[in-house]
Amino acid sequence: MTTALAEKGLAPAPAAAPDADRREKRGRGLDDGVPRWQIYLPLALYLLFTLIPFYWMLLFALRPAGSTSLVPWPMTGEHFAKVWNERSFGTFFQNSMIVGVSSLVMTTVVALAGGYALARFDFRIKKGFMLALLASQFIPGALMLVPLFEIFKNLQMINSLGSVVIAETVFQLPLSMILISGFIRNVPVSLEEQAWVDGCGRFRAFCAVVLPLLRPGLIAVGSFAFVHSWNHFLFALMFLSSQDKQTIPVGLNTLIGADSVDLGALAAGGVIAAVPVVIVFAFIQKWLITGFSAGAVKG
Repeated sequence: MTTALAEKGLAPAPAAAPDADRREKRGRGLDDGVPRWQIYLPLALYLLFTLIPFYWMLLFALRPAGSTSLVPWPMTGEHFAKVWNERSFGTFFQNSMIVGVSSLVMTTVVALAGGYALARFDFRIKKGFMLALLASQFIPGALMLVPLFEIFKNLQMINSLGSVVIAETVFQLPLSMILISGFIRNVPVSLEEQAWVDGCGRFRAFCAVVLPLLRPGLIAVGSFAFVHSWNHFLFALMFLSSQDKQTIPVGLNTLIGADSVDLGALAAGGVIAAVPVVIVFAFIQKWLITGFSAGAVKG
């Protein structure tokens, strides 16, 4: 009956089967008709190009010394035990963690205060100050070594982890302030004004209303500060002289000798250095993307 009415134009034709629609979408790939293989093939090649160095590092770290196998079997932990116990990587790891966490806290707190001022207050030199922050990103860190070394020398902070923490914080503050200010601009001022009407001061209203909404931005800035401090080599090399104060990047450099290189120990040290960074990005990936994208919307 329905078919007959449809042929006469008195009833709608039956809808296409859902399975057929799904098969058609899978065949087309995206809505613009690009086949899926044109997307997945470049991504697979890029992923392969990225993961091969990590596999090579794991291979040298896990296979026994003198082995030429392309598969790390039988696995051994002798290289990790060597770098952790004999090459003082336990101390290097602890120093890097202190520098990374301290830089994270200091950068986030100072950037939060400065970003709020840039986002909520108008003053005469605001545009010039923002321009100076942007221009500072074009200055290589190597150019800051001499003035920072003289400052820390006069303050008697050479060979102190505090000097590296301050240098890392200063180096990362401009970008962090710009990101935080852009994120705060996305929070309506009316939310703070309502808190002011209810009797809250500016600081209390900020902590109660604005700060909870800044979680993605704070996580993005903090993670960036931690990873940069963890991986940075130059400041730790210049400001730290004794072995018990060195960080992991400097410790990795000590594994490279003038005449020979212990590839197994070097690879094991690289794995130890990479694990915290991988864990950080694995847990905060969603917040990191949200924070950077939101902070870049307005500037």
